[in-house]
Amino acid sequence: MPATLWTNARVVTADGSIDRAPQPGALEVLTQDRRIVAVGPGLARAGHTIVDCGGRLLTPAPVDCHTHIVFGGDRAVEFEMRLDGVPYTQIAAEGGGIKASMRATRAMSVDALVAASLPRLDHLLAEGTCTVEIKSGYGLSVAAELTMLRAARALAQARRVRVCTTWLAAHALPPEYEGRPDAYIAEVAIAGLQAAHAEGLVDAVDSFCEGIAFTPAQLAPLYDRAKALGLPVKIHSEQLSHLGGTAFACAYGALSADHLEHATAADAQAMAASGTVAVLLPGAFYALRETVLPPVAAFRAAGVPMALATDCNPGTSPLTSILLTMNMGATLFRMTVAECLLGITAHAARALGLQDVTGRIAPGLAADMALWDVETPAQLVARIGFNPLHARIYQGELVA
Repeated sequence: MPATLWTNARVVTADGSIDRAPQPGALEVLTQDRRIVAVGPGLARAGHTIVDCGGRLLTPAPVDCHTHIVFGGDRAVEFEMRLDGVPYTQIAAEGGGIKASMRATRAMSVDALVAASLPRLDHLLAEGTCTVEIKSGYGLSVAAELTMLRAARALAQARRVRVCTTWLAAHALPPEYEGRPDAYIAEVAIAGLQAAHAEGLVDAVDSFCEGIAFTPAQLAPLYDRAKALGLPVKIHSEQLSHLGGTAFACAYGALSADHLEHATAADAQAMAASGTVAVLLPGAFYALRETVLPPVAAFRAAGVPMALATDCNPGTSPLTSILLTMNMGATLFRMTVAECLLGITAHAARALGLQDVTGRIAPGLAADMALWDVETPAQLVARIGFNPLHARIYQGELVA
């Protein structure tokens, strides 16, 4: 395949120096065989296909590192209930929330889940996203959880996108295991993980560590099994309360801890020591009308990388816009423009263990890039309901 030279662009390499983009043409990008070969000024042109980017902004392609886009049913009624003052914890306790999605998801086949999920995936791709993490967690039985991950793998075949799959059977306790969380972890979360791993369906293991879900002690056998299988772990923690899930996951070298509204400075120190990324999810914060902010200042002080993700799900973050996610990160969490862009590129890739694969415009990485009809990163973050994507570039090719 001939090399392609991307020229006349404001190139943002997402190496941390992104507050001001250079003038068009200051940097050029050479790609070949799906990878970035060189980045620099005045690269050789002989024998290369030349793409004139027209002075547009060229960034790493967005990485959505926390989604639940494979699910069945609709939970808009819960939105109305929350407007009437019913808290999410009560909705979940009364059979709503994750359990409501469980009932709908269990009734669907792989093909039905793919058909239902494609529109959500297409919304993400329309804003330049080239890598999407997809979790299970709405089946809550071995068979249904496997069906979800088979659907996630099928989505990667249906579209030009990199899909990372995450086993999240420890998301909630289904009715048939009421009062028996340890049995559920053993018979569904662990047994199903082994089956998913044997089938090549799982890239990482996650859980929901919360008062309405599971405690660290209940999750320990699952994380021990993940470690034995050589699978990286992550965790939903400190979203509604402080249960100690972040420190627990850091002891396993977690790729990420996600939500984190009730995390502490001590949690930030533990994450810095373990190399764990803080994945902040402003869509859920917004939808649940939370008031406790994640400790962004503590993460900065400890040097913890912060990622942003849509947390796309049917109830608490029905969000399919990575651009709006950046705006929310800035307006709700007071993140800078640089932090927001790094949050959906380099740091999001690190949250998936893909820092050597994608998330930056650098030699040796996949040629996953997005070309925008703007001049500065601030224009991507500041505007609301505005999609300036000119082209999505996946592994060096212009794709729809």
